[in-house]
Amino acid sequence: MVALVNSSPTLSPAGRLTLQVENIAPDITTIRCLDWDRDRFDIEFELQNGTTYNSFVIRGDQTALIDTTHRKFHDLYLKELERQVNLAELDYLIVNHTEPDHSGLVQAVLDRAPNVTVVGSKVAIQFLENMVHRPFASRVVKSGHTLDLGKGHELAFVSAPNLHWPDTIFTYDAGTRILFTCDVFGMHYCDDCLLDETPHLLEPDFQTYYNCLMGPNARSVLMALKRIAPLEVNLIATGHGPLLWHHRQTWVEKYRTWSENQAQAETLVALFYVDEHGHSDRLARAIAEGIAKTGMTVELVDLSVADTHEVREMVSCAAGIVIGMPPQQQDSATHPSLSTILATASSRQILGLFETGSGEDEPLYPLRAQLQELGLKEAFPPIVLKAAPTAVTDQLCDEAGTDLGQILLQNRSVKPSQVIDSSLDRALGRISSGLYIMTARKGDVASAMLASWVIQASFEPLGVAIAVSKDRAIESLLHVGDTFVLNVLEEGRCQPLIKHFLKRFPPGADRFTGIDTYPAQNGSPILARSLAYMECTVTGRLDGSDHWLVYATVHAGRVAKRDGLTAVHHRKVGNHY
Repeated sequence: MVALVNSSPTLSPAGRLTLQVENIAPDITTIRCLDWDRDRFDIEFELQNGTTYNSFVIRGDQTALIDTTHRKFHDLYLKELERQVNLAELDYLIVNHTEPDHSGLVQAVLDRAPNVTVVGSKVAIQFLENMVHRPFASRVVKSGHTLDLGKGHELAFVSAPNLHWPDTIFTYDAGTRILFTCDVFGMHYCDDCLLDETPHLLEPDFQTYYNCLMGPNARSVLMALKRIAPLEVNLIATGHGPLLWHHRQTWVEKYRTWSENQAQAETLVALFYVDEHGHSDRLARAIAEGIAKTGMTVELVDLSVADTHEVREMVSCAAGIVIGMPPQQQDSATHPSLSTILATASSRQILGLFETGSGEDEPLYPLRAQLQELGLKEAFPPIVLKAAPTAVTDQLCDEAGTDLGQILLQNRSVKPSQVIDSSLDRALGRISSGLYIMTARKGDVASAMLASWVIQASFEPLGVAIAVSKDRAIESLLHVGDTFVLNVLEEGRCQPLIKHFLKRFPPGADRFTGIDTYPAQNGSPILARSLAYMECTVTGRLDGSDHWLVYATVHAGRVAKRDGLTAVHHRKVGNHY
């Protein structure tokens, strides 16, 4: 039973931001920031009932704050927090997840709590270092790690990556049996009712929240559910909406059922690595980003945390397997997880391997030979890191992951005639377009792409819009603030360039070998044989399902002296290039 002590809500001057402060267990207080009028959350979905941002204070012999809140509550929240806690004596700030609606006031807390230690996953600490731009004491935790605050409040941490960010952890207080989950099991529902007393009113928002944020990572949800299964949980303290007590098991089972149904329809890539071993974490995430661009589901599995059953299950249901070589075992010929993978893998799967650069990895090439003997096909050559990774390494890994995902896409592709009505297909194909090559350089990383979905989008400022498939290598160089060159191809003189840039390049290959170029003012390559060029800066991106719609302002440009016409592309069908 949760003991509740009500307090009067504090009204903001605007009247629509309020606080609700209640004790939910001995020595544990929640500060709920109620955002009554919020009508949209990021770009995912429209809100019907506002939202809340829930923060928690645990007082043992030491004091911990779990998550902060949105920065719009700056004055209200900090005033109440300082009433609850002497921030000069705050020991720990536990960050379950670093998205700004939960970490918006982390810097403000650090400014007022000079002795605090920030606790979070490795990725969360990295994110925070980039957010606050100042040094702070930190402690990296993952599954199996604990923190004893005293007075019975021994906290255990559970890794829950990709729910829905890669940095997520859960925090479990064994003394009170409360599981703090931040986004997971939450909902955007603003009400001054603390607990889940009216499930029929809550369920639509609960399911919408799952569909938008958790459903895309259904297998990660299932992995997290397995990790928390041994815990005795009386209350799920979420980061949004009411806390789950009355019907908590029902809510958990809904997550399980929805995730199992979703996972059955997914094409999965299992990516095995060992966190904090060499540069494994960085390489694994870069490869995973490339895989995700193609629409494949990728599950990162930390072999230092996963048990044998978990590894076996992931391999058995995966269409692709990527392995970052783990550290050698002194008392065993082969790392036990590699033995499990070898015993479970089959010829229907595709393969990728990388070394972490630690110098103490398990040998890569003998494992490669064993997996190939089982019939696994290699999606990209082994990535062997001999020095510290750079942006070029990141791009190599990203492209390797994209290649793997594209192979899986080809395996499950549908004939064009089966996708849309043939008459509509032919009608769409009558939309003609010019032919262009986008070139981009960022530091030591350069890429290029043949483009045909290009239009002038604005007069003031001069702007263009370009559709870029999400699985193109150049996509990672086209975020807001990035620059590129749009090269216009010339009718009758463009076939050599088209042939060159249409071919498949190995991961990390130089796209410009054998091509005459010279640098633009923004550093991107200008193709010497182009009819014209424009130097552009990305100022916006819109999600267009399987493409990004990139809007860019144009700053400079030139037409070649020869009197040429823009090459034009005429398609016969409209459902593929």
